[in-house]
Amino acid sequence: MLIQDIRRILALAGPLLAGQLAVIGFGVIDTMMSGRASAEDLAAIGLGSSIYITVYISLTGVLQALAPIAAQLYGAGQLRQIGEEVRQSAWLALALAVPGVLLLLFPGPILSLADTPPALTGKVERFLHLTAFGLPAALGFRVYQAINNALSRPIMVTLLQVGGLALKVPLNAWFIYGGLGIAPMGGPGCALASTVIAWGWCLTGIAILYRGNAYQALEIFNRWSAPRRASLLALLRLGVPMGMTYLIEITSFTLMALFIARLGTLSLAGHQIAANIGAVVYMVPLSLAIATSVLVAQAVGARRFEEARRTAWSSIIFAVALAAVLGIALWLGRTAILQMYSNDAAVITAALPLVAFIALYQLADAVQIMAAFILRAYKIALVPTVIYALSLWGIGLGGGYVLGFGLIDGTPSFLHGATGFWAANGTSLAVAGLLLVGYFRRVSSQACAEALASSGTSVDPKRATEA
Repeated sequence: MLIQDIRRILALAGPLLAGQLAVIGFGVIDTMMSGRASAEDLAAIGLGSSIYITVYISLTGVLQALAPIAAQLYGAGQLRQIGEEVRQSAWLALALAVPGVLLLLFPGPILSLADTPPALTGKVERFLHLTAFGLPAALGFRVYQAINNALSRPIMVTLLQVGGLALKVPLNAWFIYGGLGIAPMGGPGCALASTVIAWGWCLTGIAILYRGNAYQALEIFNRWSAPRRASLLALLRLGVPMGMTYLIEITSFTLMALFIARLGTLSLAGHQIAANIGAVVYMVPLSLAIATSVLVAQAVGARRFEEARRTAWSSIIFAVALAAVLGIALWLGRTAILQMYSNDAAVITAALPLVAFIALYQLADAVQIMAAFILRAYKIALVPTVIYALSLWGIGLGGGYVLGFGLIDGTPSFLHGATGFWAANGTSLAVAGLLLVGYFRRVSSQACAEALASSGTSVDPKRATEA
């Protein structure tokens, strides 16, 4: 059954991975093209992207509640109710866009933590102002993405994401370097390119939902729905903890960037490259996690709890094995990969030791992301949020601050600076992964035992608690 489960997961995860790589390709292209402009532009993109991603991921995490809710409804055959959930999610996206835009338009309090030079701060502010105009569209597209994932139809999302990536390079070149009546914008030009593409994605997604035959049974546009308190509260009960989880995870990296910025532009540039490489590799377990979450949620909605548990364990085993292979490949090709990002020997030297930590923590990262998404398929998000807060903020960020700035006498010198932050972050992911897997084991065993009890079948307590 393991091979069969893996095939089902890969059939869904393949298109998801292509789309995720296309999206992360935006950051790769931004990093490479701004790095060719100047080290200051690269540092500005690194800091600006960290802040924007923190806002974007936190808000989209709330909207991501639509995916497990709709997937369970799909498994239960309640198609019209899915359409109502989409309409309520659209209202929620509009509401969430307001604070997000305001944070990006007025980033002063956040930037004060980095204590960056005025010239760098100005570029970061311009970058964030441009991303603010694209945030509403990005949130709208996330609703479209969530519903497609829930229905096991990720292909149209992937095609749009790949198409956007194809436009990213020429738009970046136009806005960064100028031409055809556009003055050179430097690093902030990356943000304008992404904003243009985000609106293209959003409007196209709406048109597909309206005209696509595959969505007619959902009756999304057949009736008007005002915001409904019960529906919005249900989305928020699941979405807010999910958003908090995303916030905790991403702020652990954002605050890393802000603290590392105090070590100088060179250290920040090296960290940006390492973080970008890690983000690319992370797309593999993330895609597997999304696919697994959909399949598990559909099985839970159909009350096939044993199938849900088996699929989850198969995916965790496969993700760990794949992460080990990717980590080894990353370490072996580290020099060639870094040279693709920058031709500055000093920047490459700053990034080189960080790659070792990326290669090592892939295993822990795969475990924690798989377990977190599987728990969301069961509509469980609060406990994972607490686990993330204690692990990533406590061990990861707190430990990184202590190591990175050498606050404890006798700490090995190689753990000072950016390497200390990365070492602590990897440890925090390992702790989170172990705790999340343990909690999933308990949840899945209870679900199977309750299903057996409700069917009138006698239950062996010892077997019911086996993983």
